[in-house]
Amino acid sequence: MVNVPRLVVAAPSSGSGKTTVATGLMAAFSERGLAVSPHKAGPDYIDPGYHALAVSAGGRTRPGRNLDAYLCGPGLIGPLFAHGAAGCDLAIVEGVMGLYDGASGQGELASTAQVSKLLRAPVVLVVDASSQSRSVAALVHGFASWDPEVRIGGVILNKVATDRHERLLRDALDESGVPVLGVLRRTDLVGTPSRHLGLVPVAERHADALDSMRELAARVRAGCDLDALLALARSAPPLDAAAWAPDLEPVVPPGGARPVVAVAGGSAFTFSYAEHTELLTAAGADVVPFDPLRDERLPAGTAGLVIGGGFPEVYAPELSANEPLRKTVSELAHSGAPVAAECAGLLYLARSLDGKPMCGVLDADARMSGRLTLGYREAVAVGDSALAATGTRVRGHEFHRTVLEPGAGAAPAWGLTHPERRLEGFVQRGVHASYLHTHWAAAPEMARRFVERCVEGRAA
Repeated sequence: MVNVPRLVVAAPSSGSGKTTVATGLMAAFSERGLAVSPHKAGPDYIDPGYHALAVSAGGRTRPGRNLDAYLCGPGLIGPLFAHGAAGCDLAIVEGVMGLYDGASGQGELASTAQVSKLLRAPVVLVVDASSQSRSVAALVHGFASWDPEVRIGGVILNKVATDRHERLLRDALDESGVPVLGVLRRTDLVGTPSRHLGLVPVAERHADALDSMRELAARVRAGCDLDALLALARSAPPLDAAAWAPDLEPVVPPGGARPVVAVAGGSAFTFSYAEHTELLTAAGADVVPFDPLRDERLPAGTAGLVIGGGFPEVYAPELSANEPLRKTVSELAHSGAPVAAECAGLLYLARSLDGKPMCGVLDADARMSGRLTLGYREAVAVGDSALAATGTRVRGHEFHRTVLEPGAGAAPAWGLTHPERRLEGFVQRGVHASYLHTHWAAAPEMARRFVERCVEGRAA
């Protein structure tokens, strides 16, 4: 049974300001001395970085965690939440897109509304009020009445122009029965720079982001009724869910020494799920981070390599200039050691990226394009690899503006089955490289299989 007070921060549509409000609330409550657990609905990697920074305002370190009912299944939302929120005074979940928007053509699946129901959590609706007055009541009434199982406990009005505008909005909402829990003026927003895939990750602008977060916390604290929001969070009923745990039988290598799994990080590789590291550790690995922009060698004793998502296209010249590391990665891959690469990692293993030499592990070249590839996918492993046995079915997510030519090797990583059918990615020696982001909490056997391959390769 989970009794952590909790709120879901949602909005009628993207661009309403829910990231601003959610991160500001996380920081403001953390500054009050509360242990805040940050969560993000959906597959977004960037917002959780800001969430983790926000909760550090209280001097604590806690990763932002994703709650994705498509990638992990609805049954894991409660357990993953309980795992992340254990020991906390408050949990705040930032929604995805509009409140009722989910996986395309699949009803409420993976929507913020579904997550709120699975968590039995009250919703705070962030409304962009910049171009309306009395109509805001009709908007809020519609969202509050659409699904009676979704409890909208209050509204935060964003981009309010003047005192008079605020009075008009409040008067209208008095008739709706949904309380106003905060008002943010148009000038109250603290800007966060964006580029081709959304916000610039916090790892690339940590000092500036920290200053912005302090200012954001102050503005949210001034504009929102934190006591009323905390009371709303505490009104959430107990959640009947056992905490997820990375319960894997650890791989015990000959001699007992745990294999080292190197995980790429730094500014160029910022996309990862906290549960992946936890699963690798539970499976018996020593997980050691490294920065491909700075480190010229892999960590000592590296037996396996994980390169997740990020922005290698932004750092292509610097990644290319680090020739010693590119050579080391290539040698490791050609030795047959297990290498798991997702999206950015796929590009880094290619022969080139926008004309800049990369690791040359894959006979493929990558380039930026003007086309955004975005969406959930269903896939099946078409052959054995360091991650999956033939026939393993997964759900994943694609999110990039690059093109890889060719898009699949002689032994592809996956056969996509929905919403389109095509072969994708590369499997060669111990390498599994693909555009597809997967969440290993839904398939923990992938982490254990990877560690097994690390041990087998080291013993060979």
